[in-house]
Amino acid sequence: MKKWLLLVFTFIISLVGFSAEDYHIGVVSGTVSQSEDGLRGAEKLIELYGSADKGGKVIHVTYPDNFMQEMETTISQMVGLADDPKMKAVLVVEAIPGTVEAFRRIREKRPDILLVANSPHEDPEMITEVSDLVTNPDNVARGYLIVKAAKDLGAKKFMHISFPRHMSYELLSRRRNIMSEASKELGLEFIDMTAPDPVSDVGIAGAQQYILEQVPSWINKYGTDVAFFATNDAHTEPLLKRIAEKGGYFIEADLPSPTMGYPGALGINFSEDEKGNWPKILAKVEKTVGEKGGSGRMGTWAYSYNFSSTVALGNHIQDVIENGTDILDFDSIKNTFEKNTPGAGWNGSAYVDTKGVERENFFLLYQDTYVFGKGYMKMTTSEVPEKYFTIQ
Repeated sequence: MKKWLLLVFTFIISLVGFSAEDYHIGVVSGTVSQSEDGLRGAEKLIELYGSADKGGKVIHVTYPDNFMQEMETTISQMVGLADDPKMKAVLVVEAIPGTVEAFRRIREKRPDILLVANSPHEDPEMITEVSDLVTNPDNVARGYLIVKAAKDLGAKKFMHISFPRHMSYELLSRRRNIMSEASKELGLEFIDMTAPDPVSDVGIAGAQQYILEQVPSWINKYGTDVAFFATNDAHTEPLLKRIAEKGGYFIEADLPSPTMGYPGALGINFSEDEKGNWPKILAKVEKTVGEKGGSGRMGTWAYSYNFSSTVALGNHIQDVIENGTDILDFDSIKNTFEKNTPGAGWNGSAYVDTKGVERENFFLLYQDTYVFGKGYMKMTTSEVPEKYFTIQ
């Protein structure tokens, strides 16, 4: 069905006389306070392809920080992109709740528009039904690999920090269960911890203050051989700050990046020539982590997932529109990610849902873990035991 729509789309272009260059791509991201890397990725696409209001290809809109309470606004912003007659694709950098409904409405108005959802928050079955392509960090494989990396570094306990809204998401809940089983198999004590949701009444500030206050008591109770993992970006900065000060391990964030939490936690500022230059960013963060005593116990992905996925998927969409590349060509997608992250390995697979059904338009991807002071952990070449792919 997806390929048929793409053929129809190509035929329509030939009839109405658009050139291969005469089209727009809509990019939807969060704001700097909720998802800075995704926002910067959208800005990079504008740098590469130009802003539509200046004759380029990209139209960029952001959704509200409080998207759960302002869902209709979020949906309207996405659907509004379909009013542009030159719009040929919409990429949602982080497909927060409301994306499924927005895509449904866009489909009704403009079935020719390609719809791409990255890092979806909604049910995989629902998002795949309304999207041409869905991508997400491989929370299945990572559920095992993050725990394995923690053990390899010397951790003896593993703490999973989340809240009910996130645990209602299939992939996040599934990853938590895999982490629990991996901890048991690899000999780590698994600790389940609940923290306030940043989109609840306490807000981002209240959720971060809770982490700042609780981590020292957690370390007092469980010791410094705990590896901490939080499912929410807003929790990451205070978590890193306290781990650097008090001890413990941090393997990687939910959406890993050297700019995810580290700058605010450790007081790192980047010059204009460093912004967007991931090798320079990584080197600066690594130096500061070392100075704070975090070498060998704090890690990340060398390139931001949200940044690199935004740019890579934008590149892929361009190849689909201009060169006829199959939107579901996984090798092409993986190669595009690697091209945009020199030196970092990637791996992944098609998503298999809880019923054992493979979703042909949903791909899971992960980058090798980078630990400051040690380098790449070679996680992309580590074998994940088959049983972890069946844990629900």
